[in-house]
Amino acid sequence: MAEPMKIRATLQGDTADVRILMRHPMETGTRKTATGVVPLHFIQSVIVEHNGKTVIDAQWSQAISRDPFLGLRIKGAKIGDKISVTWTDNKGDKRSDEVTVSAGT
Repeated sequence: MAEPMKIRATLQGDTADVRILMRHPMETGTRKTATGVVPLHFIQSVIVEHNGKTVIDAQWSQAISRDPFLGLRIKGAKIGDKISVTWTDNKGDKRSDEVTVSAGT
């Protein structure tokens, strides 16, 4: 199982500032080692939901860096709303995490 994502969602007015750090090797399939080429291993799909409603449904490729960071703003959010993030990679591995919107600092 993949490491948990680090997700922070803070309210700024009526907008949630969401920051997501996903732990993943994101191998391009072109890196060579002494034993050969490291095979492709990357996140293909990222879905972000706000209270069960999809706000982002992204399709990624191997061109994204290791441990990708995603930042977004969600209008109309309130303290206590749920933000969930799910990714699936090209090997079928999947990770889902959820956070509650908190007051901004």
